[in-house]
Amino acid sequence: MPTACPVCGATGPAPCAGCAALLQRAPSLSPPPGLAGCAALLAYDGAGRELVARLKYRNARSSVPFLARGMAAIVAGASLDVVTWAPTTPARLRARGFDQAQLLARAVAAQLGLPCRRLLRRGPGPGQTGRNAVARYEGPAFAARRPPTGATVLLVDDVITTGATVAAAARTLRRAGAGGVWVVAAARTPPRRRHVDSAMVDSRSEPWT
Repeated sequence: MPTACPVCGATGPAPCAGCAALLQRAPSLSPPPGLAGCAALLAYDGAGRELVARLKYRNARSSVPFLARGMAAIVAGASLDVVTWAPTTPARLRARGFDQAQLLARAVAAQLGLPCRRLLRRGPGPGQTGRNAVARYEGPAFAARRPPTGATVLLVDDVITTGATVAAAARTLRRAGAGGVWVVAAARTPPRRRHVDSAMVDSRSEPWT
């Protein structure tokens, strides 16, 4: 079946060469405490935002191989045992019929030749999209489904904004016995000035914890 560019709709590669040239690399990420590494492939802006958002909200999966190759390349040198993902909310899973982070995790795992396992489940509550930094601060509630005792886990997500979601998921994995946690995402929201109550975030610029 022919593919189409999720950004411009042209038949052919996803993304097409013209749109791929517009993609920007994600800004570097300092790993939050307790994580071995944290990185993203694209800046969630312009063509990169369109590419990832169409996967996330419109089930435009043609870009998954492209994203997975890039994400896998970022962590190719790391010593990893298993790949998992930060699951979306149950309500959004029912509404959309798919979990974009799971799609990416399975594709990244295939690129790395690693098993992909559902290690986390997400508790009820609102998603992070659209919430301000204060509301995002504590992150969603996760629970470990299969404690990965001693394993080094690669945690995959679609978009990192404040990092609250991946930090909460990584804490759960470590508490369940993971030997280490790496995080890789398809995109990273460009840094912006955040108006966050300093008492809420302990005066840190990134509310990782």
